[in-house]
Amino acid sequence: MTRSLVATLIAAALAAAASPAQAELSAEELAKLAQNPVGNLISLPFQNNTNLNFGPEKGTQNILNIQPVIPISVSSKWNIITRTIVPLIWNPSLAPGDDRTSGVGDTVFTAFLSPAQPDKWIWGLGPVVQIPTNSNAELGNKNWGLGPSAVVLHLEHGSPWVYGALVNNVWSVSSNERGGAYNNGLIQPFLNYNFPGGFYLTSAPILTVDWKADSGQKWTVPVGGGVGKIFHFGKLPVNTQLSAYYNVVKPDFGADWQIRAQVQLMFPK
Repeated sequence: MTRSLVATLIAAALAAAASPAQAELSAEELAKLAQNPVGNLISLPFQNNTNLNFGPEKGTQNILNIQPVIPISVSSKWNIITRTIVPLIWNPSLAPGDDRTSGVGDTVFTAFLSPAQPDKWIWGLGPVVQIPTNSNAELGNKNWGLGPSAVVLHLEHGSPWVYGALVNNVWSVSSNERGGAYNNGLIQPFLNYNFPGGFYLTSAPILTVDWKADSGQKWTVPVGGGVGKIFHFGKLPVNTQLSAYYNVVKPDFGADWQIRAQVQLMFPK
């Protein structure tokens, strides 16, 4: 199902890539559009996160997030921006003699209600849903989850800066399935500086908190950053990123470093 969805999105997007409206946007404008979580464009990001020294055996974990973004026009004043994250996970051995584990993790779906004609301050509000699509007990929880999500950012024409934050919190709506109840939060501040030509500097660490964990085991707090660049595949804009983050606060078996690489296919209207 996941492969079919990705193939359909890519095929539809490539068909739209010849739209003349895309040529009207400069590389810098495309970069800013890619940095807006509630921007009014269809996109298909593939974000790969490699977590180093993860787990009790200090192995390497790899998570490839497939993250289609689809805007829906509700009226001339409002859009709903849907963001779906489907993680493909490769876990190292978590105990001596154990095998590695790979498969699909839990899907996270968010729908932001956002103004269609925002000013320099842009915002979005909506629900976030965790869907138990995991294929293995080590890769997720079988209880559904629900909670609020919000994003706010500053994006001003003529300014090279794009900055803001995305936050959400997900509570399990049941506790009788495998994995039990959970209560997890996420904060992602982001700061970008754009240069002419589509090159930019970026920092977008993902802070997570497990509110049910023991004291000292709740938070993962990374610091770091990287670079990004807009390229074109024919007429199709492609946003690329490479960054690294060091976890200054983490649970005992959390990763020390995360290396993040992203390729985002963009289909501006």
